[in-house]
Parts: sequence; structure tokens; C-alpha cells
Amino acid sequence: MLLSPPVSVRRSQFPASPSASLASPAVTSPPNPAPKSVLLVEDNEDNRIIYATALRYAGYNVIEAVTGIEGVDRARTHKPDLILMDISIPDLDGWEATTILKGDAATKHIPIIAVTAHALPGDEERSLNAGCDGYLAKPISPAALVGEVDRRFGVLKASYKSRS
Repeated sequence: MLLSPPVSVRRSQFPASPSASLASPAVTSPPNPAPKSVLLVEDNEDNRIIYATALRYAGYNVIEAVTGIEGVDRARTHKPDLILMDISIPDLDGWEATTILKGDAATKHIPIIAVTAHALPGDEERSLNAGCDGYLAKPISPAALVGEVDRRFGVLKASYKSRS
């Protein structure tokens, strides 16, 4: 049996951890921001499913409400980044719900877009007077709705494209 002569090793010759010598220089990339949240207040189940699905597909966190009272409650609870507000909804209409939210210090900063079939002359002005920050007349395609949400959040590249 052949024995090697003893070798003197100093601790300073080795890195503190085994992976430290293998690690490349630290490269930090910005953390992925949390997805933006959108409160969708819509009583029509078909519209709610279509719009919520398109928004989720585009990467948004969607909170749903069916009535004006639910919309106000969920806005106060979840503090979404944006609210899409139907106008013809039960309990409180969208104009009343918007007026309440814009009068509340905790929610007045949240942009609200009226998404409604109220498309008569004066309806857009009434929505803006109630405190809405934007107005979309139905029918609106999911791609157009998501495009408006993207625009509000400063997204330059469309996050949703319809298959047409």
C-alpha cells in the first residue's frame, strides 16, 4: 500500500461555502411585479364569464361582483388597481356605486371604467359626472376590453388577442 505524504491545508484556500466558488457574479433582475387586480362588477353571467376569462388570460387578477353593494364591498376589501363597472346592476346601480367609491377616501383613487349598454346621448357624460374615469359602450369584444385595461396600466404590447 502506497501512502501519500501529509498535505498541509490552510482554511483560507477554500471558499466559505461549497457553492460560493461556483456562483457567477450576482446578477439581479427586477422581481416580477404582482399581477394587477381588476374588480369586475357585472350582473350578466355570460358577460362576467367572458370578460373575467379574457382578463385572467391576459394575466390580471380578477375579483368579481354581481351587484352594486357587492362591488362597493369588494372594492373596499380588496383595493383593486382598477374597477370595471356595469351601470345596470342590482341593489345600487353603477352610477351610485361609483359615487360612493369616489366619496370614500380609501377607494377614491381607484380608476373606474363604466362598461355599459347605456349608450344613449348623455350616458357617457352621466358616467363621468358620477366619477367614472372612462366609458366603454357594450357590446365590447373581450380583446377591446382587455386592450383598454392594458392601456390604463401602461402595457404597450397587447396581452390578449382574439382569434379572428
